[in-house]
Amino acid sequence: MDLENVIYKLRRALDSRVNQLAISVTSGGVDNMETYKYIIGQINALEATKQELSNLLDDKEQNESKGTIIDIKGNGKDSLTK
Repeated sequence: MDLENVIYKLRRALDSRVNQLAISVTSGGVDNMETYKYIIGQINALEATKQELSNLLDDKEQNESKGTIIDIKGNGKDSLTK
């Protein structure tokens, strides 16, 4: 299994856990403020982890996509407006 598949599966697992935690908060499954703060902390940590994984994927995609540059200002002879 390549690294990208692992990251996508991990992101799906993180999404699932965040959804479970959100449902427990919104459905009245929290009985005191301490539990509420704990669950919110977990959600924040999971969301931060998801963001870091997305940033890693974006960096990889940006490094792979170095390619053709298209002049859209119309200064070159192959411009779109003639």
